[in-house]
Amino acid sequence: MRAQPSATFALLGAIALALTACSVGSSPSAGLPGAPQSRSGSSSPIQHVVLVVQENRTFNDFFATYPGSDGTATGWAEANPYCSPPIPHRMKIALTKSNLLVPTDMNHSYKTGYSVAFDGGKMDGYDLIRYGGTGPYECTYPYQYTDPSQIQPYWDMAQQYTLAEHMFTTQGSDSFTAHQDIIAGATVVKTGEAMVDLPGCSGCYWGCDAPPATRTHLITRDNAYLHRLGPFPCTTKFSVPYPTLRDLLDAKGVSWKYYLPPPSTNFGKLLNAYDVVWAVRNGSEWGTNVNWPETNIFGDISNGTLPAVSWVIPEENNSDHPGTSADDGPQWVASVVNAIGESSYWSSTAIVIVWDDWGGLYDNLGKLSKKYGYGGLGTRVPAIVISPYARAGYISKTHYEFGSVLKYVEQNWDLGSLHTSDQRATSLIDCFDYSQSPIEFKQIPSSYDKRHFLREQHPPGVLEAD
Repeated sequence: MRAQPSATFALLGAIALALTACSVGSSPSAGLPGAPQSRSGSSSPIQHVVLVVQENRTFNDFFATYPGSDGTATGWAEANPYCSPPIPHRMKIALTKSNLLVPTDMNHSYKTGYSVAFDGGKMDGYDLIRYGGTGPYECTYPYQYTDPSQIQPYWDMAQQYTLAEHMFTTQGSDSFTAHQDIIAGATVVKTGEAMVDLPGCSGCYWGCDAPPATRTHLITRDNAYLHRLGPFPCTTKFSVPYPTLRDLLDAKGVSWKYYLPPPSTNFGKLLNAYDVVWAVRNGSEWGTNVNWPETNIFGDISNGTLPAVSWVIPEENNSDHPGTSADDGPQWVASVVNAIGESSYWSSTAIVIVWDDWGGLYDNLGKLSKKYGYGGLGTRVPAIVISPYARAGYISKTHYEFGSVLKYVEQNWDLGSLHTSDQRATSLIDCFDYSQSPIEFKQIPSSYDKRHFLREQHPPGVLEAD
């Protein structure tokens, strides 16, 4: 993997500048005062976008009972005689109010998880999912939602700023491709074929550092699943260009960093999306723009060196991922938000908090998820937009996907388009009102602040994140 950058990537910046962003369809925010449909670096007050990426939760899991939202405390299950007690016919069941710390990870792959749960948009097949794809049925286990008192920081953020309740994952898969979608908007590696699910290796690096025999799984534009027929998960092995937001940012000289745990840790190995991009992994941006540990963001805030665009990836016990030994996710996110809010960056920053995939947990809005092929769109996940210019106490019902975040960044800095999901997606712009009086920051109450996370030791890898 230590070879020279492909000429394909050298051309991407020029290609991106030559092409203009294109939006398919109209935005639901058209006509709203203070919600223009495109922004440029010269007119937008936003000079910094921080994308905080948490793990494996559905919108309904965190906001089932949030006032005014499209959440529910009940769900539908298909008949399954193998459950205890048996589910005799399609029936409505009460969701269990559960702890934030979920002790058992659930199957959330595309083929044996999402497609079963989705059931043509009825969202009633969760009880038919099997642990690991071939194990016992999960039955009513996915039918749960988190006790709001245990995620109060998230509710506080939503109440003060904007809750985007119709954010969908780009693909109905798990963390590997979800993190690719968050930097690239798609996972197409061959004409008509895209990566899906986890690479075919256990506990390995998800990218150019993977073992040589690693192969990816593919899904076609028509949603046919191709088991282990994909290339090695490194861009030098892909047969089509694989542009990421990094290419557009670099072409315009816009600064960026991808903060994540050290590569020696579990999440540092697994959730480093840019390890897939050969030119980053083997170039000067590795260890600089791709930056570890994730807590370095606090120093950059304090030192006045926060880049224009940031991704922030948590250590696993701060990630909200089911199956971990602890979950301090709400406190971790609050510490990042508070650090920015209490700094000079507050007046010019937008913080977007998303969860990368559905984690196998119940959600009720599959019928709103349009199908575009390549396993997408996927399940609804939470999204919170925080800024002095975010619409205060607003629930956005606009249909978003991960490409909406990319599109917002592209428009804010006039970057052009990746021409992936950002092309069809509706920008996050209607979560903002640039004409409003800026919201004065109020600290998000939390039991931990940044000092706790700066002192925290990264544990060795104990979870195969998916």
